Amino acid sequence: MIKVAIVGLGFGAEFIPIYQRHPDAELVAICQRDRKKLEQLGNHFGIGKRFSDYKQLLRDPDIDLVHINTPIPDHGWMSIAALEAGKHVMCTVPMATSLEECKKIVQLVKKTGLRYMMAETVVYAREFLYVRDLVKRGELGKVQFLQASHQQDMDGWPNYWPGLPPMHYATHCVGPCLALERGEAEYVSCFGSGTIRKELIKKYRSPFAVETCHIKLRNSDVTARIYRSLFDTARQYRESFDVYGSKQSFEWPLVEGESPVLHTAKRPEHEIPARVTVPDFAHLLPEPIRRFTTKGVYDSDDNQHLSFTQGAGHGGSHPHLAHEMLMALKDDRDPYPNAVESANITGVGILAHESALAGGKIMKLPTWTLRAAKKPRRKAVAKKKAAGRAKK
Repeated sequence: MIKVAIVGLGFGAEFIPIYQRHPDAELVAICQRDRKKLEQLGNHFGIGKRFSDYKQLLRDPDIDLVHINTPIPDHGWMSIAALEAGKHVMCTVPMATSLEECKKIVQLVKKTGLRYMMAETVVYAREFLYVRDLVKRGELGKVQFLQASHQQDMDGWPNYWPGLPPMHYATHCVGPCLALERGEAEYVSCFGSGTIRKELIKKYRSPFAVETCHIKLRNSDVTARIYRSLFDTARQYRESFDVYGSKQSFEWPLVEGESPVLHTAKRPEHEIPARVTVPDFAHLLPEPIRRFTTKGVYDSDDNQHLSFTQGAGHGGSHPHLAHEMLMALKDDRDPYPNAVESANITGVGILAHESALAGGKIMKLPTWTLRAAKKPRRKAVAKKKAAGRAKK
């Protein structure tokens, strides 16, 4: 049994019953600065170990995995501290707020052999899993272009949100574009558009209402376009992902509640688009946690987390995220995305904002965010050399 501690009980509370019901996990502790909320949830779910001090939690030898669900500015240092304390880490997005913190996490994972996963919801959402299946079966043909968006009105959210550069929280856009075929971003170019209110600009010195970025995928002829907005742009909440193939193309619905559209080439024009129903993928999970693809922690709508009132529970991804990390630990393998892949995904957003401030300047992803090229096996190399000599 993998012994888990959840840190941060806003969004993090959604994972409590998932770990409690997962056949390979034991939820041994929760951590929350608000003592009243900590005791309330601890009593409700029957959790004995309760910490209001994160550093004290890390000293507990009974914890294998720390699942971090705290505010964005805390992701980097908390992940670093957990790895230094000998704990595996799953952390909600983004990985960190600077490339320096991302690099430190990558270095620690390499040094310690511990596992790290950035819990990017979109790459385990039912819509993404549906498109990934279409690609695997060859139904889309050759993938020609990718695009994704994340638009949301963040007025009224916690105090670190006002004025946040749109691309600093871009992983919901970047993730699916890279994850579809396990690609990597090589370089980016981004433009800012519009201007947010003056009082919002002060904290991060970021004026843009919208940021639009092009991503060049490494070792691929495909590029991706992503766009983000957080303030002063009228739009219903939307996390979208479009994939354009030579045979078929998938487009996310424009309005919440509609069905996505699948376009099929070489049909009469009016028959090209068709609405499709995306199935749930709960069958990929252990039976005790399948219910959490469509249902949150609480039965009452009054207690539903924003991830369910906005965005339909992140496409049913929550149990998939927990299951992926647990199975990676059980099977002694890297989860997806691992530390290097998470740094590449997060790094796109950080560098995209720098590009926007520089008028669209091309920014290359650091080499430490790229997977190392696989070395050819000795037998294969020897065989190739022998073939070359024979030809001569």
